[in-house]
Amino acid sequence: MNDTPPKAPPPAPDDRDSAASGRPPTVADVLALPVLAAGQPQVVTGLGRLDRPVRWVHITELTDPASFLKGGELVLTTGMPLPEDAAGVRRYVDELTEVGAAALVIELVRRYHRPPDALVQACRARGLPLVTLARDVNFLEVTQVVHALILGSQADAMRRTQRIHEAFTGLTLRGAGPEDVVRAAAEMSGRTVVLENLAHQALLCEPSGSTVEEALTDWEQRSRAAEPGVHTEVGGPEGWLTAPVSYQGERWGRLAMLQPPGEGPGFGPEHITVLERTAMALTVARLIHATPWEQTAHRGALRELAEQRHHSPEDARARCAALGLPTEDSRFLAILVELGPGAEGGELEARLHQDLRSSGIPALVGELSPGRLGILPALRPAQPWRPVAERLSRTALGLAPGAIVSAGSEVTDLADTARSFREAARVLEATPPGQPLPPDRSFHELPDVDLRRLLYSLREDTRVQDYTERRLGRLIDHDTRHGTDLLTTLGHYLDAAGNKTTAARRGGLSRETMYQRLRTVERLLDTDLESGEGRTELHVALTALRVLRSR
Repeated sequence: MNDTPPKAPPPAPDDRDSAASGRPPTVADVLALPVLAAGQPQVVTGLGRLDRPVRWVHITELTDPASFLKGGELVLTTGMPLPEDAAGVRRYVDELTEVGAAALVIELVRRYHRPPDALVQACRARGLPLVTLARDVNFLEVTQVVHALILGSQADAMRRTQRIHEAFTGLTLRGAGPEDVVRAAAEMSGRTVVLENLAHQALLCEPSGSTVEEALTDWEQRSRAAEPGVHTEVGGPEGWLTAPVSYQGERWGRLAMLQPPGEGPGFGPEHITVLERTAMALTVARLIHATPWEQTAHRGALRELAEQRHHSPEDARARCAALGLPTEDSRFLAILVELGPGAEGGELEARLHQDLRSSGIPALVGELSPGRLGILPALRPAQPWRPVAERLSRTALGLAPGAIVSAGSEVTDLADTARSFREAARVLEATPPGQPLPPDRSFHELPDVDLRRLLYSLREDTRVQDYTERRLGRLIDHDTRHGTDLLTTLGHYLDAAGNKTTAARRGGLSRETMYQRLRTVERLLDTDLESGEGRTELHVALTALRVLRSR
């Protein structure tokens, strides 16, 4: 006898109306319907398999109902045709299981008042859900309700599939880039979607229900464990749904749709449709957008680092590691290459990629803004950074002789690279075109920024312009009205650090004339040129004026 008490079916989920969710109803959904709930259903076996989809309902009083089934049916019976002998019962259950029946529901009203032990044991052995009904149920009404539910879910699924096709057609017609396509796939599927290349580097990741860190940590190792297939399929230890992505007839990458954390397999036909349409849209996008997507991925990662647009340092590390950049036990250095307005950096970007690969230096290279390239090499702990910066700057200047190369300071944490990028950007802002290179290298760095270059970087600041005018305006006006050149005389004096004899010699003047002119300067500017502070203020103003006039 069966000594295991039957269990009531679990409560139906909030979205048990499967027509609204666009999926076939499950056994649990059907048991929760009022028409069946009125029969007080109890789950005797297969409680963990109530998520099986129900594709039809079949009422039978035959001893061999399996010959009329195609799989996925919920079989309803009063138990009248059930064989008397245990072997017959096992054969009955075996046939239902082999044809793929979703569950067996038996009414305990007419022939039986408790499920036969042979039936319980056979269903438990084959993993077939067995449900008993304690009260009389109108089986015809059950079929009508469930079939309406199934047909409704099928119609809704067709409408949802049509919306998916329309959405991706719209993306293709407006020339959407790969980021937009992958983002749309994640939004429509509610799953994280990752685009990788053949080297198992994650080029794009659009998380849904998880973080970039959760999606991409140890990406290459996890991706290699999921063998690539030639079709859309579920596979690998984590049960990813994957689809190949082709370009000009050759496979160049793969899309992966990830399972939500803590959930089992749950990909339906719509997920497959989304992923396959995503692959098609990406193929078209690659034909439209000439920039290699590896470069696009590098650019996106660099901009997130430089502008600190990532959600967390952990997300940034996971994204960069998935692109092949070592993030542990490494040092980082931001290098910027300013090509100038209107300059095309595609050729230089590709050349720098090649140069870094040939030298075995992992790095991200990409355009940060029009005319400005960013490079972020990952250096080994004992590897000096200056030879790397020198090599990259010489490569850049070889292809773009008018370019300006700057380097920030070295950092040991990827999260601090934004500071290195800011420093390199400040150096560029303080370096005018034509600025001579230091004698020992072909790039500029922060210690090179002197007063003149600092004021050059601030030349657009109205406060600097106002200060210059207040300190020197009256002297310039006097020179303009009287045709004198007192501003030049003041410059010789300040450049000579207040040495009147040296200033007179540089200006080709006698000492008496120099003294006379300096007294006039003191009167016009209402200042004491013997004061160190006064001379410093005028020297800063005069340097700023020279910078402003040099534009």
